[in-house]
Amino acid sequence: MLAPTLPAPPRRRLRPATAPRVRPSRTARRAPRTRRDRVGAASAQHRSLRIALLAPPWIPVPPTGYGGVESVVGLLADALHEAGHEVTLLAGPGSRSRARVVRVLDRLHGSEIGASVVEADHVGRAFEHVERAADEGRPFDVVHDHSGWVALAMADRLPVPVLHTVHGSFDDVASRFYGHHGGKAAIACISRAQAATRPDGVEVAAVVPNPIDVDAWPAAASKGDHLLWIGRFAPEKGAHRAIRVARATGRRLLLAGPVQPGQERYFAEAIEPHLDGDRIRYVGEVGGERKRRLFAEAAALLMPITWPEPFGMVMVEALAAGTPVVAFAQGAAPEIVEPGRNGLLVGGEDEMAAAVADVAELDPAQCRASARERFAPERVAAAYELAYRDLLRPAHRLATAIAPRREEPPAIAVAPEPAPNSA
Repeated sequence: MLAPTLPAPPRRRLRPATAPRVRPSRTARRAPRTRRDRVGAASAQHRSLRIALLAPPWIPVPPTGYGGVESVVGLLADALHEAGHEVTLLAGPGSRSRARVVRVLDRLHGSEIGASVVEADHVGRAFEHVERAADEGRPFDVVHDHSGWVALAMADRLPVPVLHTVHGSFDDVASRFYGHHGGKAAIACISRAQAATRPDGVEVAAVVPNPIDVDAWPAAASKGDHLLWIGRFAPEKGAHRAIRVARATGRRLLLAGPVQPGQERYFAEAIEPHLDGDRIRYVGEVGGERKRRLFAEAAALLMPITWPEPFGMVMVEALAAGTPVVAFAQGAAPEIVEPGRNGLLVGGEDEMAAAVADVAELDPAQCRASARERFAPERVAAAYELAYRDLLRPAHRLATAIAPRREEPPAIAVAPEPAPNSA
């Protein structure tokens, strides 16, 4: 079930104190021009919307195991539906939602994640569905894309506006891609840290965090003394650093997550030699109730990341389970961790090991409350609704909502400013 409805967030526009003068994107230039279109755009600011949510093709929504984007899309689809919008979820087979589900492909592709032919097939068929709806006189008001690369590259071919959420980092490859294709849709980022690293010239229409249903993450009656690390086994995620921190503290450490293609050597060389089945233990990829129990029973989640993590969904999942987060102050961690309330921010492995002793003083109820206040699905859905309605406004209104330049990333739409770093 969804979390009980909280008071709606203030309906304020996402804009800096003084909006910069910017060239409207191609999406903005497709603004209504006729009187009939202008009337339609005005009425769209008050009526329920027809929204197509485009999920990735690889695994179902919601995921049965690892699948951060799929979890986000599932919660968003349900929350938008509960808010009264007509939502169609375009996703892989096995997907479930309170919204209408269109299962685009005939099978899942969990072993082919990233395959261009699969993504292109998925997006092409999804676009056919959107175009068919327009031809039949029931066009979507907006397509909200979470699927990856292909949909954004072709977004200006669709007959309706597209909002594209960036779920990954702006590395060199992504920066080149967004530098060329970013103007074909409105762009949403999931943290200020992510928005701050976007390439020059890429406009950001909204910064909205990922949602979590806190009520789906029951807190443990009593916590263990062990530490938890969970994620992909990529070097920048820091599983090897978590092992060193655990050894320095004398605590047990559980490691969980998938070993994806290309990560086998790192796991074999940096992780496997340290596994002893007791003090340092790998429990595999986890999902469902087992994953929730792992989070809830841990004394703390370690996040020794050394890269600009765009969001870090595992941090929010830990908080929902009442488990504090001890994180390097990298990427979006300072936007999620409130030092002294739901976790601690540190500068390195030695500080992390020292901070572990202090997590017992943090209240699990406050960890859960911090997640509910800032990342509840209905609040995230309300923030995205504002972005959708902005797309239906005339071009000059959309242009004034564009985020400031890269050195001044916009604030998260539904979260307060993070507390100062107390590490």
